[in-house]
Amino acid sequence: MNLEITDVKVVPVDEERLKAFASVVFHGCFVVSDIKIIAGENKLFLSMPSKKQKDGTYRDVAHPLNSETRKYIEDQVLAEYHSVMARRGEQHRKPAQPVAEPGSSASESGSSPSEPGSSASEPDRPEHTEPPA
Repeated sequence: MNLEITDVKVVPVDEERLKAFASVVFHGCFVVSDIKIIAGENKLFLSMPSKKQKDGTYRDVAHPLNSETRKYIEDQVLAEYHSVMARRGEQHRKPAQPVAEPGSSASESGSSPSEPGSSASEPDRPEHTEPPA
């Protein structure tokens, strides 16, 4: 991969699902800001910067074009997030899991649908219908 991340800045926030904002500098000359670090049901994921369209949907304004690049960016940003949180003496805590009622149709495997805007769901799709957080 010829893409080089030369700097990552992470600013933690104190919200239930939105954990931090990040900016990434590529090759020391191009920055992508307003990347959100979101707490999903089972892991942290990135939500790329997006803009609300007239029809109410959100469209990413900058995003990776393939899963290899997405993983590279996600790994670098989340590593910096964990480093920042460790320096602050904090760790990522998973959001509370809803408790299934006895006899409900909830799966016992613990699997769940992907988060809106999640890199796990349609990683190369630049459009989503709900705000990421």
